[in-house]
Amino acid sequence: MKIRVLGCHGSDQLLEEGRRPKQCRTCGFLINDTVMVDAGTIGPALHLSEQKRIRHILLSHLHFDHIQGLPALADNLVDDVIDPVVLTSTADVLNGLQSHIFNDKVFPNFLKLPNPEHPLFVCRTLEPRKPSEISGMEVIAIPVNHLVPTVGFLIREGQSTLLYSGDTCETEDIWKVAAGERTLKAAFIETSFPDDMAELATASKHLTPSSFAREFRKIGRPDLPVYVYHLKPRVREQIQRELARLKIKNLNVLEEGQEITI
Repeated sequence: MKIRVLGCHGSDQLLEEGRRPKQCRTCGFLINDTVMVDAGTIGPALHLSEQKRIRHILLSHLHFDHIQGLPALADNLVDDVIDPVVLTSTADVLNGLQSHIFNDKVFPNFLKLPNPEHPLFVCRTLEPRKPSEISGMEVIAIPVNHLVPTVGFLIREGQSTLLYSGDTCETEDIWKVAAGERTLKAAFIETSFPDDMAELATASKHLTPSSFAREFRKIGRPDLPVYVYHLKPRVREQIQRELARLKIKNLNVLEEGQEITI
């Protein structure tokens, strides 16, 4: 399984770090060139030929930083539709997309365009906790604890499984499933705020380094490679310092442009 990091932050921002500015983008991860996990960043990171290869988009929830790449993708592909792109998530998320985004008010309804018989996007509903086959991989959506209906994903290809937490704070089910998954090779877990912003993290249902550590321990695999994402750019350096103090053996903070193979 090849994972390409298009965006891995909690918002878009250009940071002045040293001599070279750092572009932080919202969350979007491309698996095996054809499957997106969340759609915060697509167009700014992929050439048009690469965008045309996307066949499925797994959406963890409806917050705009995780779906904002969809309208631009629609504009880029609508005049060259061969097979539709499958938007894949729970019923709550897909219904929200149709009601609030692709409703001909906020944005044209690309679930019916360029024509209802041959739209750019089609929807596929995932039943929580039930495996589904997507582009040769097994995907399980597991509800997590966030402000809106949200799922994380276990994504298995052969003997390798990736855990993607989705936006969450303290939760249970996804860690229990991960703990029992013998093929688990890596975990992507969000951490959005530093510890001194714990009140805001709790109110917005996100993790801080301290709460991340408590959640990660629930998997029971202290040596598991874990990749932290969704850092808010303006407090990125503080979060990184606090994560380093945890002394977790295989902890990494994701970067735009990174490629990981598991």
